[in-house]
Amino acid sequence: MGKRIISQARGKGSLTYRVRKKAFVYKISYPMHDGEAEILKILHSAAHSAPLMKIKIQNEIFFNPAFHGAIQGEKIIIGDSSKIGNISMIKNIEVGSKIYNIENNPGDGGKMIRAAGMFATLLKKLDHNKVLILMPNKKEVTVSGDCRATLGVVAGEGKGLKPFIKAGVKYYKMAARNKLWPRTSAVKMNAIDHPFGSGRGKRPKSKIAKRNAPPGRRVGHLRPRRTGRKR
Repeated sequence: MGKRIISQARGKGSLTYRVRKKAFVYKISYPMHDGEAEILKILHSAAHSAPLMKIKIQNEIFFNPAFHGAIQGEKIIIGDSSKIGNISMIKNIEVGSKIYNIENNPGDGGKMIRAAGMFATLLKKLDHNKVLILMPNKKEVTVSGDCRATLGVVAGEGKGLKPFIKAGVKYYKMAARNKLWPRTSAVKMNAIDHPFGSGRGKRPKSKIAKRNAPPGRRVGHLRPRRTGRKR
């Protein structure tokens, strides 16, 4: 008898496929009010690729990805768009500025552009309090002008240049985020362990899985709009 395939095992949950909760102790957010804030500490979080800033404003403490050039003890202003590191509504930020940790909806605390070295560019301001943002993948996104963002570039740009060196280091990094690693290619498995398994037919016809297919059958193309190479 074959084992459960990986997608089935992950769906069921086990000690192998369980996130390390301690890695997610820091929640990124924005404060409720404006004013001058102080960077208390710049710290490492296993769940994030970028270093985080621990910031205090009045009696409130919140966490935000550090910007390139951030210094412990530095003052930033919430609600002002004149300096890198400040947090402001996008409608008040100058066109062409580099921004990160952008809110998808006003007040959600920032959902987009939070990885190390990332930034988006404010392209232009539209009618009806909308703004157009150019994302790192060159796609354009429209959000409300009342959404907040941080000016600057996320710190840790050279993160990808440093090799893991040892498999054990990468194992613990992936385990902290509950990532599937090492990942075995499906066609390298036995036929009994995966629908794509066995050495026969290395280039099978593309498998189209239904959106509501159970784990184990939900492999290949998941309800694709189209398949094949564009002519």
